[in-house]
Amino acid sequence: MTPGDALSVFGEGLFLVVIIVCVAVLPSLVVGLVVSIFQAATQINEQTLSFLPRLLATLLTLMAAGPWIMGSIIDFTHGLFDKIPQMVG
Repeated sequence: MTPGDALSVFGEGLFLVVIIVCVAVLPSLVVGLVVSIFQAATQINEQTLSFLPRLLATLLTLMAAGPWIMGSIIDFTHGLFDKIPQMVG
């Protein structure tokens, strides 16, 4: 296994983690921005008003994207196991 192979596998894994985190965090960011604009417009400063919609958006996103996320992780793992003979020998 060369350092280039290790960096390639590390890069693929890091890219997958970034994509999965973006799928989970970006909807929460958008909902938080909308709620913050609403709070600024109405001058309502309730902490739960900003927390609960973001939590619900994150949970719904993870429920909807869960099968895709799990499939991506499984595909990456299968790819790692398929590359083992090439990397060792």
